[in-house]
Amino acid sequence: MSATHNSKIVRAPVVTVMGHIDHGKSTLLDYIRKTKVVDTEAGGITQHISAYEVEHVGEDGKPRKITFLDTPGHEAFQHLRSRGSSAADLAILVVAADDGVKPQTLEALEAIKGAGIPYLVAITKIDKSNADIERTKSSLLEHGVYLEGLGGSVPYVPVSNKTGEGVPALLDLLLLASDLEELTGDPEEAASGIVIESRCDPKRGISATLIIKNGSLKSGQCVVAGDTFAPLRIMEDFQGNSVEYATFSSPLMVVGFSANPPVGVQFVTVHSKKEAQALVKARSVERKSREHFDEEDEERFVLPVVLKSDVEGSLDALKHELRKIEDERTRIHVIHEGVGAVAEGDVKLASGNKNALILGFNVSVDAAANEVAERLGVEIATFSIIYDLADWLPTALAARRPKVRSEKQLGAAKVLKTFSYSKKAQTIGCRVEEGTLTVKDRVMLLHNDEEAGHGRIASMKSGMSEARNVSAPDDCGVVLDMQLKQEPVFGDMLIAFTITEE
Repeated sequence: MSATHNSKIVRAPVVTVMGHIDHGKSTLLDYIRKTKVVDTEAGGITQHISAYEVEHVGEDGKPRKITFLDTPGHEAFQHLRSRGSSAADLAILVVAADDGVKPQTLEALEAIKGAGIPYLVAITKIDKSNADIERTKSSLLEHGVYLEGLGGSVPYVPVSNKTGEGVPALLDLLLLASDLEELTGDPEEAASGIVIESRCDPKRGISATLIIKNGSLKSGQCVVAGDTFAPLRIMEDFQGNSVEYATFSSPLMVVGFSANPPVGVQFVTVHSKKEAQALVKARSVERKSREHFDEEDEERFVLPVVLKSDVEGSLDALKHELRKIEDERTRIHVIHEGVGAVAEGDVKLASGNKNALILGFNVSVDAAANEVAERLGVEIATFSIIYDLADWLPTALAARRPKVRSEKQLGAAKVLKTFSYSKKAQTIGCRVEEGTLTVKDRVMLLHNDEEAGHGRIASMKSGMSEARNVSAPDDCGVVLDMQLKQEPVFGDMLIAFTITEE
């Protein structure tokens, strides 16, 4: 690293890798860092953010570091992707040569543009028999990605995740783009950066992965992230090695947080636990003062939900999925969220409402929790793939939500004459003015626009013949099975309707 003015020095770039779900983001990183992680993911899908530091010998022959963020590709993780790109300096947009641009590719592109960071394109899977690089480039151009040499300035590299073809050129381009950005940091300042992951381990407690964007931190200090803090006693690099000092742009695991810090929140470093606690308290008071009750929710069905996941980032994705289901009739209220197995306390918390539901993502359910849930009638649903949860949840919600009865008008007829009348049965002559009247229809009689009785059509005649239904503008004779207190008169309206429940 070379020194610059005001204690600032050149720092390594933080790079986010983004794109469609199966276009080879993780396998590209696998090749770069010479490790395997895809096989451990449910369904082969990366479902939470991870960070890795690699070293690449550039064209000048000098080794330089690059930090990679491996971000999820599924649509439900869009919010998580956006936070991943906000932590990054550069981005790689991955597009498969056998598939071209997909909707999730465009979502990833929007996240990159929203973060305001430069990017380059990696055209992957060039080793496949049906790969078509030229068609892929045309697909990118059609969607506004103007590549170098094709009227634009976006660099691109065709790569093979299997053979490694093009990967060195890709890393060279990243370092070149990093130099153009003139990324620097001051190691003398207190460290600050972004929380990219947090999790709870039954043995170690709550930990979080941080990306340092500026400054340095060392053992004995404290980090504050949102309403949480952690004394810097146990720190590890991305390989799990214990460290006592770290600076930009390294990923760092910190163990001992007071609670799970939100993914994507900025962290700062302070000198003492007392200072950290004071900052957390001030932030908590400020947050609570901003919270208010939404009066519109009084008109909506509220579904209480307890969320549990393997890592903090997955909670974000779950809440994103829940928000998609909310509408003018339904609000989903997360009464508790946490990292780790579904425990007895979660069940007892949910048992306070008969409609409450516990959703677990990539977590187990304690035996005691299962027993209490069965006894108290609390439903626990666990998933390892986000699509399964997204498919299952609307049905579970519909089963809990109270049915809304609504009336739909089928037809309307004007009473012309009453032929016979009793309190339980009436025969009247009508002219159908709207829609259709049908035998067995539910009907109500309106007198001076006020409801005079409810019943059904027992039979109908059109002319001298029996009829099953009569439509506007025909006349008909109608025998009603209806409770009435007074005889229908000319001008009363007979309304046929159906009742639906949703």
